[in-house]
Amino acid sequence: MTVLARALDLTRRYNGTIALDGVSLEIAAGQVVGLLGPNGAGKSTLINVMTGVVRPDAGRVDLCGGDPRSESTRRVIGVTPQETGLPETWRVAELVDFVSAHFPEPVDRTELLDRFDLAPLADRQAGGLSGGQQRRVAVALAFAGRPRLVFLDEPTTGLDVDARRALWDGIRSFNADGGAVLLTSHYIEEVEALADRVAVMDRGRIIADGGIAEIRGRVRLKRVTLTDPVLPELVGVSSVERDADRTHLLTNDASALVRELVTAGASFTDIEIESASLEDAFLAITGDRRAT
Repeated sequence: MTVLARALDLTRRYNGTIALDGVSLEIAAGQVVGLLGPNGAGKSTLINVMTGVVRPDAGRVDLCGGDPRSESTRRVIGVTPQETGLPETWRVAELVDFVSAHFPEPVDRTELLDRFDLAPLADRQAGGLSGGQQRRVAVALAFAGRPRLVFLDEPTTGLDVDARRALWDGIRSFNADGGAVLLTSHYIEEVEALADRVAVMDRGRIIADGGIAEIRGRVRLKRVTLTDPVLPELVGVSSVERDADRTHLLTNDASALVRELVTAGASFTDIEIESASLEDAFLAITGDRRAT
């Protein structure tokens, strides 16, 4: 396994607030790592430090065998930060050509535009694109230099379902060719769809790191779903969510919950019991604080 990025004991403070508190993380070639955490957990700060935008107060980063602040290292990575600005009068094809010119072996323009379903926008000026279209262009530009590792900070914010799926396909294509990705997203289903490994951050620390199944397995929660229930007071239910005529109950002991429902004479149909989702596990691990 070739490690492309290694962060060791990173600490970063802003005006006395600790944004990173001894964070260590490795990313190997061919991995898609999903970085989850509540608002303010330190995800964007970690990406900024690992890509050389921000210096850590302590700790170090080895990025593709070099210093993240060196020009040679920057040529083998791609980055899409949370917020990007594109020159309004430049056409999409011109933007791709400009960014590609900074790399020794860039991806062919046509190939890149096709990969991210941007060919119909090639002759459009950036200022005339919708916010979602501009976001798609910004993400595609991260892949223009044929990088080994790409950092994507909330890449699909503001995109509709079709545009999000197109970006997913582009990321999967890059990964299938051996590329590695560090991805943050407040769409937990996106991380579940793309990542083979998840790191959970909270209050500047990584508090869980492993495969999707491993993270789910860190909690014993089961999701019990019922149709049209009339529920009594229940013991051992950590949350109740209603979706139209379906009610979802999270519990550590599904068998005991079902026995309790039957004993109480509760009215329900179409019961389903399944393992906790990645979102359920995330909320349990972080104490029910929401990802962003």
